[in-house]
Amino acid sequence: MANRQIVKRNGSIVSFDREKITEGIYRAAASVGGHNRSISESLTDEIFQVIEETFSPNRELRVDEIQEITEKVLIERGHAKTAKAYILYRDYRRREREQRIAGRAKDAPLPWQTMWEALAWNLEHGCESFEKLNQIIRTGRLPWLVRESDKRYNEGILHAADLILSKTGKIKLIIIAGPSSSGKTTTTAKLTQRLHQHGVDAVLLNLDHYFFNLEIHPKDEFGDYDFETPEALDLPLINEHLEKLVNGEPVQMPQYDFKTGKRSTETKTMSVKPNQVILIDTLHGLYEPLTQSISNDRKFKVYIEPISQIKNNHGRFVRWTDIRMLRRMIRDNLYRGYNPEQTIGHWHYVRRSEQKHIIPFLRSADIVLNGALPYEFPYLKKYAFDYFPNTIEQWKNNYKRQDGYKRAVRVFDMLGQIESFEDESIIPDDSLIREFIGGSVYKLH
Repeated sequence: MANRQIVKRNGSIVSFDREKITEGIYRAAASVGGHNRSISESLTDEIFQVIEETFSPNRELRVDEIQEITEKVLIERGHAKTAKAYILYRDYRRREREQRIAGRAKDAPLPWQTMWEALAWNLEHGCESFEKLNQIIRTGRLPWLVRESDKRYNEGILHAADLILSKTGKIKLIIIAGPSSSGKTTTTAKLTQRLHQHGVDAVLLNLDHYFFNLEIHPKDEFGDYDFETPEALDLPLINEHLEKLVNGEPVQMPQYDFKTGKRSTETKTMSVKPNQVILIDTLHGLYEPLTQSISNDRKFKVYIEPISQIKNNHGRFVRWTDIRMLRRMIRDNLYRGYNPEQTIGHWHYVRRSEQKHIIPFLRSADIVLNGALPYEFPYLKKYAFDYFPNTIEQWKNNYKRQDGYKRAVRVFDMLGQIESFEDESIIPDDSLIREFIGGSVYKLH
């Protein structure tokens, strides 16, 4: 078996590598809760035996042939969950290759590994579709799903903290990045709390105070400002202050008044002690010009996104951007004086900036956290559903609002597929969704 040759998908020929099969099985098993490597090795032995019995000794094997035999052995030996996870991972790799061939992967990278893990988790918990989610709601099992979902998210926080702690003394800047309403604020609070428990004091540098005065930003015909771009922030001043703080020098941090849209004449003195680290929570944390004054080996970048892998009743995966728009609609309506219709109308600015300044830099993150909560859909419906009919009616014949109109129709249809459930007492006060619907134990607004 050691002399067999494998034909890779790009046509190159390599020697057979037993470890790749074992590792693939183990990864699939681990994604559904199995961590017994000896079983993975034993299954690899069986796969070898099937290959030897099926193919002549001198025949070159294709990668897909080996993978199909692996799936067959997993299913026949009673490892159906692992087989399903393995198949899903193959599918994601196929889609990734197709994007790479189409020349889009570099421009629009996706967190394939996290997506695969999310779908495997949803299948394991029976919430991979709205149909299954509605069954959970109808049968009174939503409290269980709340506990399981929050547990998964919190485990991600602990993992991120462990990675940072392993680099204590070297890391001076921790960045919590991610698109609008992905859960950065709660993630920042939880991560700071965890690091503090282990003796690491993280000092928050609030980049909101580095916005330029609103009056200098262009305003569209609807009176809306594009403040989603990183250029809305004073990048040179941010870099100057970061460099000084890392070097132990104090800075005079500006103070921004969101009511007036202007910086105050007053400043606030800030300094960082030698045993402290700086922490920033920002949309554009992965955008290199934002923190270019700090070398990469002194930065740790956390990316958070609701990487939902749930299909709607039309058989399509729910768009992550739609989840985030709903979260922002609710939060801004409750706490920022922004009505939901304004959020829908403004969302094209959000998406344009994400596609230009956030998504292309995803691969620079040290860790990707999944902020998707399968149980949040009925609560998003509770707070946002009733706002859509009026917006849809007003915009359906307004050609200047067609982007918002199409988005509103799609999201309204999505929410209509979800069973109603309004009891919020089952949601812990430290849950990420509390950042948007209120009641968080953390000071967020």
